Amino acid sequence: MKLVLFDDYKLGVLKGNNVVDVRSAVAGLTHTSPQDLMGQLIQKFGQYRAPIEQLAERSRGVPLRQVRLRAPLPAPTRIVCMAVNYMEHGTRAKAADTDAFLKSASAVIGDGDTVVLPDCQPTIFEQEAELGLVIGKTASKIKAADAYDYIFGYTNFVDVSARGFRPEGRGSFFWGKSWDTFAPMGPALVTADEVADPMNLNVKCWINGKLYQDYPTSDMANDIPHLMEWVTWITTLQPGDVVACGTNHTGLCGIQNGDRIEVETQGLGRLTVSVKDELGREWSRAPRREKTPEEIKAIGGPASFERLNR
Repeated sequence: MKLVLFDDYKLGVLKGNNVVDVRSAVAGLTHTSPQDLMGQLIQKFGQYRAPIEQLAERSRGVPLRQVRLRAPLPAPTRIVCMAVNYMEHGTRAKAADTDAFLKSASAVIGDGDTVVLPDCQPTIFEQEAELGLVIGKTASKIKAADAYDYIFGYTNFVDVSARGFRPEGRGSFFWGKSWDTFAPMGPALVTADEVADPMNLNVKCWINGKLYQDYPTSDMANDIPHLMEWVTWITTLQPGDVVACGTNHTGLCGIQNGDRIEVETQGLGRLTVSVKDELGREWSRAPRREKTPEEIKAIGGPASFERLNR
């Protein structure tokens, strides 16, 4: 099932190119916000799944072009993003140390929305297309073998990044990652039963119609079970929280005003956002795989592509 929020955060189900309003099927769910609605639905999905499916089957819905899709999880309590969690098409000699960071809930935007580049002074802004895991039940210090029992579903995620923005030389993910609009996700929350093998998906990203990122989730350094074990060792995850699995950096390039970013993970639909920069800054369009290690180091961020240019 592909769950969505649309217009004024109505609950819907994607049915082909249409959206079916299924609010009546969950009338018993009292909630205080759209995120609270999704969190409660995730926890009680066994109770509400059949009524939602029946309603979706009976209705044709309305065409997608007639509605405004919202982020399926508008304000997760936690957005945990894995850092340097890919082997980069074999260009890394070894896995990086396991690490992650938190993005602000205010960074979340949905399909059709706009990434607004802030008036900081980075070396470059880049897009990072990622697979997002949506947590289904409280997860604390879980074992890798049990990880999938705690995953409700999946969504496309974009970790927008401002590189080289480190005031006074201090290293901090917060400076580069948590700006408002820097966490596009969607267009839907796809339930786990529709994804046969999340470790065997292709993640693609186009900028203005040109394919820049195209990589398999099988390239992860820490696979989903082990990253879930590691994250929940540190922090307790709740239903509706999001864990972004990281990205393969070789296809990253500079994003700028007027760009159209499209991200599609196999089976999860296509997420499309635009980019706005009132300062009109420009950066090289060359992806990282075409840059030298020295050029990548000058940008900032992961630079250890040991065999990339040999």
